[in-house]
Amino acid sequence: MSTKVKINSQIFQDSNNIFYPKNEEEVSDLIKELYKKNSSTELIGTNSKSFIGNKTQSANTLSMSKISGIIEYLPEELYIKVKACTPIEEIEKALDKNNQELAFEPMDFGFIETGKSNKGTIAGYLSCNFAGSRRFKVGSVRDHILGFKGVNGKGDIIKSGGTVVKNVTGYDLSKLIAGSFGTLVALTEVTLKVLPKKKLSNTIAIYVDDKKTVFELFNQMSSSSSEISGAVYIPLEPNEDDFQKNRDVVFKFNDLKYDGSFLAIRVEGDKISIDEKIKALTQELNLEKYKTTILDVYQSVPFWKKINNLELFSKTKNNLIRLVITPSNGVKMMQFLANKFKYYIDWCGSLFWVEVPAKKNMKIKELKKISQDYGGYLTIVKTSDEYDYEETLFTINDVRLLISEKIKKSFDPKRIFNPGKMYRGI
Repeated sequence: MSTKVKINSQIFQDSNNIFYPKNEEEVSDLIKELYKKNSSTELIGTNSKSFIGNKTQSANTLSMSKISGIIEYLPEELYIKVKACTPIEEIEKALDKNNQELAFEPMDFGFIETGKSNKGTIAGYLSCNFAGSRRFKVGSVRDHILGFKGVNGKGDIIKSGGTVVKNVTGYDLSKLIAGSFGTLVALTEVTLKVLPKKKLSNTIAIYVDDKKTVFELFNQMSSSSSEISGAVYIPLEPNEDDFQKNRDVVFKFNDLKYDGSFLAIRVEGDKISIDEKIKALTQELNLEKYKTTILDVYQSVPFWKKINNLELFSKTKNNLIRLVITPSNGVKMMQFLANKFKYYIDWCGSLFWVEVPAKKNMKIKELKKISQDYGGYLTIVKTSDEYDYEETLFTINDVRLLISEKIKKSFDPKRIFNPGKMYRGI
């Protein structure tokens, strides 16, 4: 039976118009048919991040979940090639056997949705382009993509990049796909750069609550030669019933000895290099002035997993905002947030994760304007049940919107893929 015949059969689709192609050729044939019929489709994988973005109103659903598996992994060449819907956990297990990792630290959005782990697939990560705490040091997801294959909105199979770490062919195309939330291409294959794992990690906790001091320390860290691979600030929670009080439970470690706000710095390497880095940072940051403690590897590793899992906002019913600004405006942002919002700061001062109660939806509009004024942007990663969608979920100005429309048209001229997922009318 040909693929075109299967499109209308129970073998290929279920009763809810959900299609399950098993390979790239079937994806191509299906999309060609949808293109001819001018019939839109929602692209999904394992649905681990389906709550992010606007709800699409599509006639069909294209599930890429069967296009999964490791194609090629050459540890000595520092790359792995996988099918698009290969689970992150499967990739991490394969890399771990060779003491390697995805250095961008995949985030686990399962916790903010259900309170449980659900890492999803590599295509989901590329489509969202959300990276963990090491982002300010090693770059985002897009910086670790060597190449990809996929199907555009006309059903054409396209390819960009290669399998050699030094090969930058198609790099800009990979940048376009990263963060496009499935609106440009149905990904079928991804090639990733991998890196050796660090042997150990330690975390220095600095107990500080003065806003200016926090960002003075962030500024010193960003220019440090001590290879800091994580720098976050965890303030106290607001004393309001709108927020779940779980900070002290999430970050309950033996060596987090003091109550109050704290700044955490991660250093990685072997024991000797870590000891040297801690000594250097103690001098660089003049840490003798502060109360500090050090989390050993058995506490440091789970600490940063909790940060990257967003466990502070586990099962939140509120709006969750991802806000990126220039660090030079960080003090102003902290002054605005004060103790009225539950939040923490990552990426050495650039990234704010902010929880906004449903009854304060209008504050999102204010936060969006502030983020733009401070040289950044805002994304509403998760909305409350009461969110009215007056504000777009992604920040964009008129010029970028026009550029996005042109890019969309070049990849997907009939708006087949995820229409309206990011911006209305695109």
